[in-house]
Order: sequence, then structure tokens, then C-alpha cells
Amino acid sequence: MARYIVHRLGQSIVLLWLVSLFGFFLLHLTPGGPLSQFANTPGMSDEDLRRLATQYGLDRPLPIQYLDWAWGLLTGDWGRSYRDHAPVLKVIGSRIGATLQLMVTATLIAVLVGGTAGILGAVRRYSLFDQVVTVGTMIALSIPTFWFGLVVIYVFSVELGWLPPGNIGPVGNSSFLIFLHHLIGPSMVLGLVTTALWSRFMRSSMLDALNQDYVRTARAKGLPERVVIGTHVLRNALLPMITIAGLELPTLLGGALVTETVFTWPGMGRLFLDSIEYRDYPVVMGTLIFAAILVITGSLIADVLHTIADPRVRLR
Repeated sequence: MARYIVHRLGQSIVLLWLVSLFGFFLLHLTPGGPLSQFANTPGMSDEDLRRLATQYGLDRPLPIQYLDWAWGLLTGDWGRSYRDHAPVLKVIGSRIGATLQLMVTATLIAVLVGGTAGILGAVRRYSLFDQVVTVGTMIALSIPTFWFGLVVIYVFSVELGWLPPGNIGPVGNSSFLIFLHHLIGPSMVLGLVTTALWSRFMRSSMLDALNQDYVRTARAKGLPERVVIGTHVLRNALLPMITIAGLELPTLLGGALVTETVFTWPGMGRLFLDSIEYRDYPVVMGTLIFAAILVITGSLIADVLHTIADPRVRLR
């Protein structure tokens, strides 16, 4: 186990380095550059632009800029924002909480609703319920997140007035219900795709477990169907879902970027888009690396947990 974890950590470090390398060079090679935001400022001269380039270290060769940034990344200095001059880690720290709240809520919705629908669909295979769930999940997977978000805002905020159209709302002991009220819309939109994925994966995993020999043996022994499903089928069907839960992080982060923009939710996704628009390169790179760390860590934890939970897996 220790050897496997060390091996996976080595792979994760290499992958993270490649993400940082390609992300840094692609971002800095885009037309315009970080100083383009100042070019149209009244009274800004070429000399002022050169002074800013020297101040931000943008006058040095690009490989030197990358090495300097990467060293700062390793030592905990992720740079400072061009927009408000605050440390990048502080800027990300002020937004990560809102994104995690959204992602955790969407995941709970996906697990409870999608998992339950997948289990019932597999147990009642080819029934009317199973066919409705199958069609519903296909539709959900085909709906663009931004479009569904706009529909939710129009129907439940504009027409019915049940939900606020956006923002996070005040947070505190006296305003927790208000915060939940603001959370319903974006979490429902973010959870749409993951709910459909959990439903399909859970149904497939359940059907695979139902066809195993040990299930036929349990039924031949005369065990009640609820015991067969709950004890033998469900426990084994949940094992692949551990890996799927870790691999859904990219989907959640990508969906959060769109959802936070539609609902003006002050999280990392909104920060990423705002920073790209402002060409705040340190914050863009910091957000990219932080998201990559979350995804790689989630995948690593899922692999290790799957190995621990399933003794049939043999590490090499």
C-alpha cells in the first residue's frame, strides 16, 4: 500500500507540474498580455508601461518568469493580484468557502437523488419508473448548465418569486435560513449533471452486481429479496462509486464556473472568469493550480479508498 501511494504521489506531482507549465506559457502567450488593461488608461505613457513591466517582472524572458513563479509556488508565495495587490492565496481563501458550500450541497443532492433513482431503476429494470429515469437522465445530461440556470432564475425568481435571483446572501446564526434560501437555486443547477451521472453509474453498477453468482446463490438459499439487495448487491455496487466520486471533481469545478457566473455566486469560478477578464495573471494561475490540486488529490484519495474497500484489487 505504501509503495502504491508513493507511486501515485509521484504521478500526481508530475501531472501538477505539467498543468502549471502548460497553463503558465499558454496564458502568457495569449494576445494582449497583463499590461493591456493599462494601455487605454488616460495619461498612461510608454514609460509608465515599461515601469509597470519592470515592477511586475514582465520584462524578463518567459522561462525566467516561470521559474520565479514556480519557486514562489513551492515556498508559499503565489504572487500578488494585479487588481487589488492582495496576496493570491488570500484572494483564493476568501472565495474557496463559497465554492465548497456549493459543491458539497450539489454532491449531496446528486448522491441522494441520483443514487436512489439508480438503485430503484436497477431493481425495477425496464419498468415505467426505470424508463422515466433513463429518459430524464439523458435530457439532464444534454441541457447546458448556463441555460438551465437562466431557466431556474426566470421561473423561480422572476415568475414565482420563490428564490432570490443570485448572490450568496448574508451568513450568520440569524441568517442561516436566508443563506440556504440563496443556496437552493445554484446548488440545484450544479447538481443537475452530477445527479444524472450518479443515476446512470449507480444503475449500471447495481445491474452488474445483480448478475453475479453470489447473488444467485443468496437467492437460492431463500434469503428475502430486501436482504439480497441490501446486504449482497448494494454493498458491492457502491465500491465503484468511490472512484466515480473522486473523478466527478472536474465536473463539479467546471459546472461551478458557469453556475457561479449565472447566479453571481462569489466563489472560485466567478473569481477565475473575473481575473481572466481583468488579465490578473497571478490570480488566474493560482486558481488553476488550486483547482488542479483539488482534482488530483480527489482522484488519489478515491483510488486509495477503492483499494482499501475492495480486497479483489491487487496493487502492482
